Amino acid sequence: MFFEFCNLIIPTPYILALLAGVLYAVAALLIKRSAEQGVGVWRIAFVSNITIAILFQSLWFLGGELPWHLWWQPVIIAFGFVAGQWLTFLSLERGDVSVATPVMGIKILLVAGFVTLFNGETLRPSMWVAAVLATIGIALLNRRGGAEHRNVGFTIITAGMAAATFALFDVLVQNWSPAWGLGTFLPLSIGLGGILSLSFIPRFAGPLIQIPKPAWPWLIAGSLAMGLQSLIFVSTLAHWGQAAQANVMYSSRGLWSVLLVWVVGHWFRSREQLLGGQILGWRLAGAALMMAAIVLVLSG
Repeated sequence: MFFEFCNLIIPTPYILALLAGVLYAVAALLIKRSAEQGVGVWRIAFVSNITIAILFQSLWFLGGELPWHLWWQPVIIAFGFVAGQWLTFLSLERGDVSVATPVMGIKILLVAGFVTLFNGETLRPSMWVAAVLATIGIALLNRRGGAEHRNVGFTIITAGMAAATFALFDVLVQNWSPAWGLGTFLPLSIGLGGILSLSFIPRFAGPLIQIPKPAWPWLIAGSLAMGLQSLIFVSTLAHWGQAAQANVMYSSRGLWSVLLVWVVGHWFRSREQLLGGQILGWRLAGAALMMAAIVLVLSG
């Protein structure tokens, strides 16, 4: 009865997308703490992917079909999952985080575009406005002030390709999952993605056994949180669809990240609370736009 009542106020897929956004913000803080202890982005990506792949195997108990004539669908999803992460971490490693994060925010608009292009869905105008507001909100939430940027062109290209890859991933999961069922398509796809993540190993700063011992608790906790949010969000897309709406709700992770940094960031030795008033102003503006985008989605 309680959940039915909640669903009348906010549809279940929206609640789950918001929850995934909160968990992502928590995971980001934990993983950033491990990165500060010398883990390196590629070892973080590998451990996170293996954790995600293991967690997705829990869906097998839900059951489903095995239409082997569609074997290529989970293969494409697996490659999309790993390629999107490869491009993301390549952008973060060789590019500029303050440029990459806002560029990857265009994923919201790309999802809306792909849904219209591939599915023939006609999104209401307010949904497009929400997507634009959320994209701008992400950019404002990630402003870093007047810091110099490096490899801007490379960052924009790789981050943009990552956004497009993940947007296509979301729409294809929504479209292809029904033929298989939640309990087969995702465990197969993400499990294969975990295997493909072995391609990250040549880029490691050193073997996994060389990761500093103090970093492991942060890395494991962050990877589990990242895996759980991925399980919730991707399963939501597979079961309910509504990729465009869910992505606006999920994009609130930028807002939750900023709030967590300001409230408990000192527990993680984050120094972002010390940023100046101008940056705080931009982030408040970004938060306002993000909330407006969420209200527009809920009003539908």
